[in-house]
Amino acid sequence: MTAAITFKNVTKKYLSLSGETTAVDRFHCTIPEGEFVGIVGPSGCGKSTLLSMLAGLFPPTGGEILLFHEPVTGPSPVIGYMLQQDYLLPWRTILDNVWIGLEIRGQKTTEQIEYAKSLLYEMGLEGTEQKYPHQLSGGMRQRASLVRTLAVRPKILLLDEPFSALDYQIKLQLEDLIARTLQKHKITSVLVTHDLGEAIAMCDRVLVMANRPGRLKNIVNVPEEIRALSPLEAREHVEFHKLFRKLWGDLQNVE
Repeated sequence: MTAAITFKNVTKKYLSLSGETTAVDRFHCTIPEGEFVGIVGPSGCGKSTLLSMLAGLFPPTGGEILLFHEPVTGPSPVIGYMLQQDYLLPWRTILDNVWIGLEIRGQKTTEQIEYAKSLLYEMGLEGTEQKYPHQLSGGMRQRASLVRTLAVRPKILLLDEPFSALDYQIKLQLEDLIARTLQKHKITSVLVTHDLGEAIAMCDRVLVMANRPGRLKNIVNVPEEIRALSPLEAREHVEFHKLFRKLWGDLQNVE
């Protein structure tokens, strides 16, 4: 199986007036193409720092990150990044927001526009094309944000706490919708979350980070019987609760 993402002993250090701080320490992991991986750990353990380095926003201090065996040297067109906030432009309609990435890349062709519209329909946003962000609910705006990210056809999707600002019911609905969409389009995905249940319900594997400096403490495989279910159904499976307790125990014992 092709390796989509490879972390090779990645370290990130920051310098400040108070001295040197190691945010990530010798992180080593390979993520195959098409896999959905979750990253959990205590606040400040370097989860978002890993995503930012993976996205090419800044380089590691040591080690190397590869995308499809090529070193990351800056932002890559193969990566899409979805954040907690939707960052839709308030003066543009939903459809205009959705294809802004295509405009920036000079890829706003008739074919790409139709693909973007099909994603809107797939996300249950048909009829919102000419509306503005303030006319949509928070959950609908997050769906529109995902469509904008997927419209440029990324091979890898980074999700940094994308549901944390939403009501629990909307969050569960979005988990189901996004999990189905990513599986359908076979997109390699990395989810950073504080919600252990979310990581288990959506992901194939869960990477557990130890605290300060951030290190990879454990890798937990989600059983096939859970992965075969929707995120909502997965939460009712007996193995889900066993895995939740294991991850909870791992996090209580981080060093």
